[in-house]
Amino acid sequence: MLKRILHLTIPKGQTIFLWGARKSGKSTFLKSHFPQSIYIDFLDHDSFLTYSRNPMHLRGYLSTCSKESLASPIVIDEVQKVPEILDEVHWIIENMKGTSFILCGSSLRKLKHSGANLLGGRAWSQLFLPLCYPELDHFDLLKIFNNGLIPSHYLEESYPKKALKGYIGNYLIPEVQWESRVRQMSGFTRFLEVIAISNGQILNYSNIARESAMSARTVQAYVDLLVDMFLAYRIYPYTKSQKRQLITSAPKFYFFDTGVVNAISNRTLSSLKGPEAGHLFEQYVFLELLAYKEIKEKDYDITYWRTRSGLEVDFVLGKGTVALEVKLSKSISVSDIHGIIEFAKESKPQYVAVICLETHPRQMTVEGVDIMILPVESFLKMLWGDQLPLS
Repeated sequence: MLKRILHLTIPKGQTIFLWGARKSGKSTFLKSHFPQSIYIDFLDHDSFLTYSRNPMHLRGYLSTCSKESLASPIVIDEVQKVPEILDEVHWIIENMKGTSFILCGSSLRKLKHSGANLLGGRAWSQLFLPLCYPELDHFDLLKIFNNGLIPSHYLEESYPKKALKGYIGNYLIPEVQWESRVRQMSGFTRFLEVIAISNGQILNYSNIARESAMSARTVQAYVDLLVDMFLAYRIYPYTKSQKRQLITSAPKFYFFDTGVVNAISNRTLSSLKGPEAGHLFEQYVFLELLAYKEIKEKDYDITYWRTRSGLEVDFVLGKGTVALEVKLSKSISVSDIHGIIEFAKESKPQYVAVICLETHPRQMTVEGVDIMILPVESFLKMLWGDQLPLS
């Protein structure tokens, strides 16, 4: 077992939505941290049938429970499968004072499209992600790329590729079919293979549609679906610069796990070389930035910067406070980092760094810009040690 570092402190009477992809470890975490809680799981067929047929069963059931059992938060897992239960949760919050809930879900889609009661702002929201750097038993970048960071896949020593293929075939595709009511999944399977190539890149819906043999509108709907299911994320351009022609609307796309991308693409990396490894490296840094933001409850945007002439910075954090470039290289030269140099000259961030595979941290000064060259693990220690100037 790997120890998860998220701390959920839930005051009496408070309710929280805990969102995250299936198998990211939410249920294991909750059973470990809230062992006294009443636990209702809508993946259990009997529970699903009981509450989908009669959501009011919840208030009847809880009215029979002891005060001791109601002192801990009530956990409802896969809450999106029975959206009507949220009306009952709302009623209980209002009428059974002091009752807390943890509403655990792996998709927002059905709740959003059904007009489900999202508790009118009463509930907090927390994103639960796969493993992050402080939770790993050791740091092995190639293993992270190939196995991914879903806990069971990361820990699989013998057959990680089979485990990942099983996740895609037995969960991802059927769950998408259930969520979207798609009857013919061959088109979605083609889309997955094509969108995997766009991992870490700016989304071009028209190009993906052409390669997938479907409409751009359908492609956009499928991307929205992956995002709603916490299987992917989009980040948008940083646009506060006024001196250049910038890309201002097209988002970049990242899957939620490196191993899943490899499995969709039917590949296993044997070394930290090549464009595929480079995209996975950038994706991994993004996922660490996202995990840090969520776990540490930091309030900053993650954006990217790109000019129409091709100058680019992989990640701009906050209001331009931190600029980060990710390079899968053991030797960084000035010719590798023109984009971040130009951004720093123009926007004057507080901290500028290139995350790479060099062995020791060092500083470069180019055209008056101080740039830290950081081995990836040095950067991760700085990040999780709260050493970056982030609000």
